[in-house]
Amino acid sequence: MATRHQGGTVLEAAKSKLRPPPLYKVLLLNDDYTPMDFVVMVLQSIFGMDRERAVQIMLAVHREGRGVCGVYPKDIATSKVEQAVAYARQHQHPLQCVMEET
Repeated sequence: MATRHQGGTVLEAAKSKLRPPPLYKVLLLNDDYTPMDFVVMVLQSIFGMDRERAVQIMLAVHREGRGVCGVYPKDIATSKVEQAVAYARQHQHPLQCVMEET
């Protein structure tokens, strides 16, 4: 696609190949000490889930060893991981929250 301007100059539209930023999965990992109710509370308060969805994710963590809390751009994923870990430590639970690129 070309655009003509005064003086007969032809300008071509530059085609950039911008890719969307990579996304990261935020995961909770199972342990033998963190109460299930606490995991549900974390999922509701930090990840904004309703109770039903939070219970589903908590059961996945319990049964499969890990559960996906959400998929976010890197800065948001990092923030969610830090919030979840800090909240768990504040309440003296060893809950692990990690992120991995999708």
